[in-house]
Amino acid sequence: MKKLVSLALALAMVLTLCSVAFAAEDGKITIWTWDPNFNIAAMKVAKEMYQKDHPDVEIVIEEVLSEDVETRVITAASAGDISNLPDIMLIQDNSAQKFVLSYPEVYADITGKYDFDGFAEGKLAYSVVDGKNYGIPFDAGTVVGTYRTDYLAEAGYTIDDLTDIDWDRFIEIGKDVKAKTGRPMLSGQAGAIDTVLIMMQSCGASMFNEDGSVNFVNNEACKAVLEYYKTMVQEGIFIEVNTWDEYCGTLSNASVVGTINGCWILGTIMGVQDQAGKWALTNMPKMPGLEGATNYSNNGGSSWVFTNGTDIDLALDFMKLYRNVDFYNEILPSTSAIGTWAGAKEGSNYQAGNAFYNDDAIFAKIVEYTAHVPANQTGAFYYDAREALGTALTNYINGGDLTSELQTAEDTVNFAMGF
Repeated sequence: MKKLVSLALALAMVLTLCSVAFAAEDGKITIWTWDPNFNIAAMKVAKEMYQKDHPDVEIVIEEVLSEDVETRVITAASAGDISNLPDIMLIQDNSAQKFVLSYPEVYADITGKYDFDGFAEGKLAYSVVDGKNYGIPFDAGTVVGTYRTDYLAEAGYTIDDLTDIDWDRFIEIGKDVKAKTGRPMLSGQAGAIDTVLIMMQSCGASMFNEDGSVNFVNNEACKAVLEYYKTMVQEGIFIEVNTWDEYCGTLSNASVVGTINGCWILGTIMGVQDQAGKWALTNMPKMPGLEGATNYSNNGGSSWVFTNGTDIDLALDFMKLYRNVDFYNEILPSTSAIGTWAGAKEGSNYQAGNAFYNDDAIFAKIVEYTAHVPANQTGAFYYDAREALGTALTNYINGGDLTSELQTAEDTVNFAMGF
């Protein structure tokens, strides 16, 4: 399959040179992104900083929702005319490989054209296809374990007891905390499998093999993770809820002790001001007995990609700001956008203690965690695989045979892939 993908990429690029209308090189940088308070706000800071030294460069930032960016790419590629696409656009990390594989004529190969030193391998891997770089990482989805210190103290524990541990120890602590406080440790949306994928990536495992084939049945890490997840649900350590809003509610109304999720969840937690000073942050547990297991993972995040035929050199020069300590330092207080470039942690705002978290320098800590996140494979059929594995997990929790459920899930994805 990998050879077929490589051949498809090469053929598509040849066709691109022959027939696709490229976006014009006009000395102007056009950017598509979403969220005025996050991505757009960060790009506005970048624009201001860049134009101080490059006043003649026009930079246009347009608000385009993530799903609309994807729709416009599909439409342009289908029409054979990508001239109306921007120079730079944001893409969800979990969609990056799918879109580059599906529409290689759209996305510029920037291998060797940008300095990726300092970006974590796990983050970079999302926008790497066939060994080539197609994206520059932006915001972190680095996983954190964050817990209410008052509930831990009630059961006789501190945040240190949950640092650098494995899931066996976590379950032991969870049982004890549940018995003494009546509260489960964690919560999550049923069938969404965020926690499962977090646990898998922490040991360098994923739903796909390197050649792009789906990998459930013979995936020992996947099996072990599902077994641990089911144990936590059955023991009442992890409660499943029906919706995302209900999950957020378990955190804001103190139904659970904490959560293990991408660091973007801090925005939800710190939004409840009367809980300031009651939270602590650390890394996640690792899978016992699995080679390559770590206490680090990722969930979510995005990267910047570039349209073929546009002002690539100018756009990449502008994007050098994403290797700039001052840039990350400035956007952090106003956007809470945590950079994935290791140098960001040297900024004063990263080094400063966070009042909500008892003056712990949580942002520098998160950037440090990012450097240790293992890479995984997302592929073009990530969401098909995610849905199939979610169904398998639900059936397994409800009494289904694990091997049979994984076989069904694998067959389902193979059908979607045309096998």
